[in-house]
Amino acid sequence: MTMAHLRNSLSYLSLKELTSPSKHTLILFPFRSQITSSTSRNSNPDQLCLHKMVHQVPGLDSKETSSIVEQIFDKYTSKNVKRNGKGIAIVWFRNDLRVLDNEALYKAWISSEMVLPVYCVDPRLFNATYNFGFPKTGASRAQFLMECLADLRKNLMNRGLNLLIQHGEPEEIIPSLAKSFGAHTVYAQKETCSEELNVERLVRKGLQQVVLSVQSKDSSRICPKLQLIWGTTLYHLDDIPFSPSTIPDVYTQFRKYFQAVEAKCTVRGCIRVPTSLGPAPSVGDWGCVPSTEQLGLQSQKVSRGMKFMGGESAAVGRVHEYFWKKDLLRVYKETRNGMLGPDYSTKFSPWLASGSLSPRYIYEEVKRYERERHANDSTYWVLFELIWRDYFRFISVKYGNSIFHLGGPRKLEYKWSQDQKLFESWRDGCTGYPLIDANMKELSATGFMSNRGRQIVCSFLVRDMGIDWRMGAEWFETLLLDYDPCSNYGNWTYGAGVGNDPREDRYFSIPKQAQTYDPEGEYVAYWLPELQALPKEKRNFPGKSYIEQVVPLKHGKMNSQTSQNTPLTGRRNNFRVNRR
Repeated sequence: MTMAHLRNSLSYLSLKELTSPSKHTLILFPFRSQITSSTSRNSNPDQLCLHKMVHQVPGLDSKETSSIVEQIFDKYTSKNVKRNGKGIAIVWFRNDLRVLDNEALYKAWISSEMVLPVYCVDPRLFNATYNFGFPKTGASRAQFLMECLADLRKNLMNRGLNLLIQHGEPEEIIPSLAKSFGAHTVYAQKETCSEELNVERLVRKGLQQVVLSVQSKDSSRICPKLQLIWGTTLYHLDDIPFSPSTIPDVYTQFRKYFQAVEAKCTVRGCIRVPTSLGPAPSVGDWGCVPSTEQLGLQSQKVSRGMKFMGGESAAVGRVHEYFWKKDLLRVYKETRNGMLGPDYSTKFSPWLASGSLSPRYIYEEVKRYERERHANDSTYWVLFELIWRDYFRFISVKYGNSIFHLGGPRKLEYKWSQDQKLFESWRDGCTGYPLIDANMKELSATGFMSNRGRQIVCSFLVRDMGIDWRMGAEWFETLLLDYDPCSNYGNWTYGAGVGNDPREDRYFSIPKQAQTYDPEGEYVAYWLPELQALPKEKRNFPGKSYIEQVVPLKHGKMNSQTSQNTPLTGRRNNFRVNRR
């Protein structure tokens, strides 16, 4: 069955629910940029086992992973690719830490005789967040990133290259290397947010100061070029049927965007890699992958929940495990809103965020699954969510820095609180609401939280506590393995009512969410062991058997059947709206 047939058979209802959800609708996509983070009441019992302390993701041993990676690399290798360039080109790796389907790497190889792959460990990545001074990168994500670098180096070496790891700012390192090696071009992935764009500007400026040669005829200088390649999305920016300035900018218009993209766009095929990427330039010291301690962070061991393995090899292994070994793709749409265990959703998001996994590779594997096994709502939905992930990236192009501003893209001004004590109770999972506390403890322990959990804790912070949404966004920036600025801040502006949704007062009722998504209290009991002794129906509603609640709920009591997404009209005392 083709995607078009699936669209005709199921997407009208889905898109209607998506753009105009009723109180019965459970399909909610903000925070879906992590493609797919969310456990199902129908999951296998072994997935919900409270006694298993740590689930490795993917759950493959090293031998099986190596075998899968070898097969996939063979599949995407072409012996017909011809090299026609001269000299040396540099690949400046950023958030594209992979060999497969990496256009910057491919173009550098085609245009040169030798490629110098470089990664800059930028100290600014480990500074403080902009507004509230939280660590910009926490220990869990730093460890995941270092694992990604180690795996990237291994895969490059298997193809005749290596990875030069240098510590410092790219605007200093890249021009210096271009001068030392006489590189004619620096290839890198194009980014869209201000900090990354500023670094691009400074690197370009630095390269303009490097003189490779002088033309004798007109005395013009030849300097290394910076060539930026779009490579973060499923659909290429040049292929979508909108200019960035005309992309629909409110949530209810997403249906228009989705239908236009699906009808008019083609996903570009994954780029094949040559058998060998070598030879590598002569380098005295390629540098070492730093430890978290060398980055100034204290190593954090995962002792409970999910332990994600960084790197392209783990990413490819997870796709194989979820799609083919466990055959979970066929039920994805039914299980995706869960919270407990490794297999209720794809868990691709950390590798997508680091660029260890190409969205186009996921697309090709989904289409292969549809041909070889089964095409249904679930296969369709994974692709739909990749498009949703694209959307947040394109919105960042349209709105720039406004996704980081208090008023968001809509320039709305609310009277937010920055009460530190309240925020810390949310941050530390000590609010007195088990569903909130369990999710926040999972985030702190693992660097991950389900899609459903992210929506719930966001709603609680901004609606029930009235706390400045940027505090939540920056704390997520610190901890999330799958952090990327477009998705994180785009989703928080949405949740706070200042982003891509005209319904400013979207509210998630904790009692309703608990009854729907954790009816037997398995999730909260896993993360809050003190609740395990309680009857299942009491775990989410423990009363005086649990810590005191820090704030009352805006709507509903903890033993009530409050409906989700209830509007707050007339009850939002500290959310008075002023339009600038």
